[in-house]
Amino acid sequence: MPAPRTVLLTGAAGGLGTLMRGLLPAYGYELRLFDVTPIEGEPDAITADLADRAALRAAVAGVDAVLHLAAISLEAPFEKILRANVEGTYHLYEAVREAGVPRVVFASSNHAVGYTPRPAGGPPVARDELIPIDTPRRPDTYYGLSKCFGEDLAQLYCDRHGVETVSVRIGSCFMEPTSVRMLSVWLSPGDGARLFHAALTAPDVGHSVVYGSSANTRLWWDLSSARALGYEPQDDSEQFAAKLVAEQGELDPENPAHRCLGGQFVTDPPQWPL
Repeated sequence: MPAPRTVLLTGAAGGLGTLMRGLLPAYGYELRLFDVTPIEGEPDAITADLADRAALRAAVAGVDAVLHLAAISLEAPFEKILRANVEGTYHLYEAVREAGVPRVVFASSNHAVGYTPRPAGGPPVARDELIPIDTPRRPDTYYGLSKCFGEDLAQLYCDRHGVETVSVRIGSCFMEPTSVRMLSVWLSPGDGARLFHAALTAPDVGHSVVYGSSANTRLWWDLSSARALGYEPQDDSEQFAAKLVAEQGELDPENPAHRCLGGQFVTDPPQWPL
C-alpha cells in the first residue's frame, strides 16, 4: 500500500494523539484532526463527537486512512464506555465504509488480554514464553472489553466490506515509563510513530492484530506480528529500570496487580494512577 498522504487522526487532543500530531508529519502525512475537545492552535481541527455522523462523514471525505485513537482510555461506567468506545467506533467504521476509505489503524489495548498471566521468567523473558498475539482474549475492564469489540468490529468490516485494519494492542505510550510494570509494556513515542507508520503502509494486512511496545529488555509479549508489518522498534525501557526498581521494588508475584498483564486494571475497583 503506498504511503497514505492524508490521515484522519481521531482523538487528536488526547495524550497519544498529541504525541502523534508532532511525530507523524515527518513521515509525510497530512493530518486531519478530530476530537470532541477543541485543540488550541489548530483552527482547522474538527471539533465533534463520534456520535455526530454528519461531522464524521465530512471528516473521512477524501482521506487515505484513519488512525483511530478516540476513546475513553481509563475504566468508566459501562454506559459511558458503550457510548464512546463501542458506539463511537461503530460510527467511525460506518463512515469509513460509506466513504470507501481503505485502511484503519485501530488503537486497541493490552487490556483486551489483561487477565492473561504475565511470563514468570526474565528479564529477559525466553522467546518461547512471550505472550503470543493469538492468546485468548481476557479483558480486565469494560474498557478492555470495548477494545475486544473494536477488534471484532474490524474483522467484520474486513470480511464484509473489505476495510483493512491493523489493531494495535498498545501498552503504555508516554515519554518514559512511570512504573516497574510499564518497563515491560512501554511504547516510546518515537516507536509509536514507527509502528503506526508501518501499520498505515504495510500491504495486504486484512485484519491484523499486533502488540504495541518498544524493544524492551523486560518485554512480555511477542512482537513478531508487528515486525511483519515492517516495524523496527528502536527504543528500550531498560534505561529507566534502575531508578524505578530502586523506588518501587521488583514486581511481587503475590500481588494480583503484578501477576497479570493488565496490572492494576485487574483489581476491583481498578486502582489509579496506572
